[in-house]
Amino acid sequence: MATHDVLHGIGVSAGTAAAPAAIVQPAPGVDTSEPGSIDAAADGARVREALAAVSSRLSERAAKAPEETKAILKATAQLAGDRGLAKAVDKKLKKGLGLTQAVHDAVEDYAQMLRGLGGYMAERATDLYDVRDRAICELRGLPEPGVPAFEGTVILVARDLAPAETATLNPDTVLGIITEVGGPTSHTAILAAQLGIPAIVKCEGIMDVEEGTALALDGGVGEVIIAPTEAEVTLLKERSLRRAQALAGSTGKGATFDGYPVKLLANIGTVDDALKASKVDLEGSGLFRTEFLFLERADAPSLEEQTDTYTKVLQAFGDRRVVVRTLDAGADKPLSFADLGAEENPALGVRGLRLCQRREDLIDTQLQALAAAYKATGAELWVMAPMVATASEAKWFADKARGYGLPKVGIMIEVPAAALRAEQLLSIVDFASIGTNDLTQYTMAADRLDGNLATLLNPWQPAVLEMIRTACNGGRATGKPIGVCGEAGGDPLLALVLTGLGVASLSMAPSKVNAVRAALRMHDLATCQQMAAFAVDAPNAKEGRENVLKLVAPSMLDLL
Repeated sequence: MATHDVLHGIGVSAGTAAAPAAIVQPAPGVDTSEPGSIDAAADGARVREALAAVSSRLSERAAKAPEETKAILKATAQLAGDRGLAKAVDKKLKKGLGLTQAVHDAVEDYAQMLRGLGGYMAERATDLYDVRDRAICELRGLPEPGVPAFEGTVILVARDLAPAETATLNPDTVLGIITEVGGPTSHTAILAAQLGIPAIVKCEGIMDVEEGTALALDGGVGEVIIAPTEAEVTLLKERSLRRAQALAGSTGKGATFDGYPVKLLANIGTVDDALKASKVDLEGSGLFRTEFLFLERADAPSLEEQTDTYTKVLQAFGDRRVVVRTLDAGADKPLSFADLGAEENPALGVRGLRLCQRREDLIDTQLQALAAAYKATGAELWVMAPMVATASEAKWFADKARGYGLPKVGIMIEVPAAALRAEQLLSIVDFASIGTNDLTQYTMAADRLDGNLATLLNPWQPAVLEMIRTACNGGRATGKPIGVCGEAGGDPLLALVLTGLGVASLSMAPSKVNAVRAALRMHDLATCQQMAAFAVDAPNAKEGRENVLKLVAPSMLDLL
């Protein structure tokens, strides 16, 4: 009999479920006995055949899938057909690696790049690993990996679950999904929400559960109960109903209980993201990551291509604000057409605005395209530069952007230097947006890609919150708005703290807006300010969060 226990992850699809566990076994992986490649051209052709077969089968699934899941399956199929991936495998084969090892290593390099991008693109690594596993099985002559056969109703448990598998699940038999890794904006998370299947990601320890173990989950708060009692199952259901009721009235503009406005915006990376986010009840986009246009290409996108993309994004949001981040590449996000050589410490290297200062042609073309899109649409366009650290950098960008006729020019605050000198920088530009992921990394001297440093990378770290407070003080001194576009903005509890610190907008995954809006409306500004003081003054992140929890409205607990 399984031992009663409670695990926690990230709730990505609301609702509760109780059923036995069905374990998705990991893919077979690399053939450890295979010989190294002696004919890279012939082996490269075999890999292309395997990738083509994977792409074809995924496309077939997409054609038969419900309309709301087609786009995600098509995107995964396109990854399998990516010429850059095939070329990356060729390079590994030329080094003498075996077929499956070459596929594995090429995908890992690609995935590392995506993780370096953070946010939505980091979570596309799951889609890429799915392609890898299917291609390796094809090369080894093994059945494709996937969901096991089961009887009755189950809760699916996996280290990670591929979008292609999630899209075909039946909500009548798969009552819930729990994965050990993943993120809130992964395709798996999005699909689970679309299918109405309660789901939790990043639940450490869940793979220790044995097949058939009774589980109960709450996809709203990310709680998993192993071997639950009947009373616990009932309690989860009741809490889920209360949360649904709290979210039901979450509509309209973001504001505290006493009317202090906080704009609620979406993080996007593509035209497709913009079209989807524009249909959600939110106030625009607080972060359009334009680097996705530039990555994995032999040449920079043309003026015409960029203009078309930016115009479509602006049109999607109509008269709502769109904040565009200029090219954030370099170092861990390399561009083949802007290779400045290897760096010993890429996170502290030539990235973001630093790259654009060395390659002015890239930023000039981008700003020209943005200006053309603005002229064509008359939209509320705000443009900001990443990785700004000094007043001279801010002025360089501001002068250049204004020279192209762009109406609102700002900067990202991602490094402590910018937070500490926010007043000076904001005297030059019109606004700033805080990237909490990078600001946490640089404040705590902890690599955001290193899972072993997760405690240091917690945005509740008092030092990080003090950096944000300092930046907001600079905003108040200059009368310039400061927003947050890092993942911290989508945490309903932390959103209250950020509001208390003085941020004017919060940008997040569209799926998180309802909960943040509901949380704001339960509290007045004075309470948010008190929460902020408690969090900043705490000795550590854990105690800071616990102190804030003591101040929340009782109904708020149903959102956490």
